[in-house]
Amino acid sequence: MAKFNFKVLKKDGYARKGLIETKRGNIKTPAFMPIATQGAVKFTPIEFIEQIGYELTLSNTYHLLLRPGLERLSKFDGVSEFMGWNKPVLTDSGGFQVMSLSKLRKISEEGVKFQSHIDGSSHFLTPENVIDHQNVIKSDIQMVLDECIQYPESYENVKKSMELSLRWAERSRKHYTKNKSKIYGAQFGIIQGGVFEDLREISVSETVNFDFEGYAIGGLAVGEGHEKMIEVVNYTAPQLPENKVRYLMGVGKPNDIIEAVYRGVDIFDCVIPTREGRHGIAYIGSSSINLRNSKFESDLTP
Repeated sequence: MAKFNFKVLKKDGYARKGLIETKRGNIKTPAFMPIATQGAVKFTPIEFIEQIGYELTLSNTYHLLLRPGLERLSKFDGVSEFMGWNKPVLTDSGGFQVMSLSKLRKISEEGVKFQSHIDGSSHFLTPENVIDHQNVIKSDIQMVLDECIQYPESYENVKKSMELSLRWAERSRKHYTKNKSKIYGAQFGIIQGGVFEDLREISVSETVNFDFEGYAIGGLAVGEGHEKMIEVVNYTAPQLPENKVRYLMGVGKPNDIIEAVYRGVDIFDCVIPTREGRHGIAYIGSSSINLRNSKFESDLTP
């Protein structure tokens, strides 16, 4: 059974300082998760991640399922031991990745059928087996299967997608509760609804009824822009339970994080630090510079 607890230690307006307690260790919030998609942070030794002070990383169920595969991971004490990381791990279900495979996937009420982008093999994700997969991975925080819809999209299509995600969330929670004594990690629900306030309100109301250990705001950072994203966070985050973790998925630009923390969000993830770092991009406050520009060739300043 999962060891998981969250407490708010201090508040300033909606912003809060908190502590997540898990079997593998504690996480001080607000916290950012570097991405270890397939059990490794790109171009960054895991020792560096620890030295920087990170306490939580994110891996992806979809990618781990394909490579290195669950059979190999089952020989370890989960993905943490596999990657030499003795701290907590959160795993996304793969809903966002499946969205990007529009030509290789088919969504139905039962789940998502898709072809591997690696070898073309066929796979099927359901709300139930995603939980089973994450239990093999032994992630400390496990996300439910959801459909992350693209932007822009019509109101009707977003509504239909949100309702499907709600039905999947209910199935996920039932499967988790039924097998709770054998499941390693805590389970988080995901709020969908695009940029439509009434759909977000419905999603929050229904998802909170399932009493997850934490809640994510999903379906953002998909092209809607900073102002629209913060607008959605502004009316969504305060509706989530005060005593549960709030997670803004896929967001990692410094200014976005600061604005979201101000509105009560606790944890974040994004590929930006590793992706832009390996392309020579450095952030200076809320702006960024490209260190590969010729003017920095002989620059000895920090």
